[in-house]
Amino acid sequence: MAKYIILDTETTGASEKDRVIQLGYIVLGGAEVEVYNELCSAEVPIEIGAMEVHNITPDMIEGKPSCPELPAYQRLEALNTPDNYMIIHNAPFDLGMLKKEGFNSQMKLIDTLRVAKHLLPDSDYHRLQYLRYSLELYKTEKAEADKLGIELKAHDALGDVLFLKMLLSKLRVLCKEKFPGENEVEKMVALTATPVLITKPMRFGKHKGKTIQELAHSEAGYLDWMLKNMQNLDEDTKYTINLALGR
Repeated sequence: MAKYIILDTETTGASEKDRVIQLGYIVLGGAEVEVYNELCSAEVPIEIGAMEVHNITPDMIEGKPSCPELPAYQRLEALNTPDNYMIIHNAPFDLGMLKKEGFNSQMKLIDTLRVAKHLLPDSDYHRLQYLRYSLELYKTEKAEADKLGIELKAHDALGDVLFLKMLLSKLRVLCKEKFPGENEVEKMVALTATPVLITKPMRFGKHKGKTIQELAHSEAGYLDWMLKNMQNLDEDTKYTINLALGR
């Protein structure tokens, strides 16, 4: 029977040098739900900005094993087969961090961030915490947490896994409604692999309020500059810019 691993990490920061300091996930699909939530040490200092988000301080990880030494990591390696499903919100970030720890996923991937962009195109934002409230997941999260024995803490890896589990259930319903007759899980895997065309106006920079498509006609050079200089551009933005520029 296929297993579904719903996963989140917390890290020392968000740059190329940063590393995993918390690994949390739940495993569905068996007779019992498996729950993992472990802190680990890292050679990279935790940035203050990261502490502000996840509240993990250096003293909390001092003396902890490295990420690959965690029982949670070793169990994840055992689950790492093409028959299983990995569910992450903004998968490129977490998978990129885990890759630095030696983990290369072989599982089918569902990125709930990209799936939400496909299924909820009118949502102002698709961040996990935004969807938690806009979809009113918070109304039933306490009962879900109690059922799984999870302590609710926003931005804690396991707390975010709980919100992610609830978001996944909502997206499955929306997927079934939008694509009747298709297997909603496999459809979400397909949607994860399908870039999203961004048509909403930009929210930042000197061209705020204009769409990428409009800028392709009037400021193509600026779009080129974005591709070459903005390191934090997501894949959907890159896809939309290249498409608008006829590439």
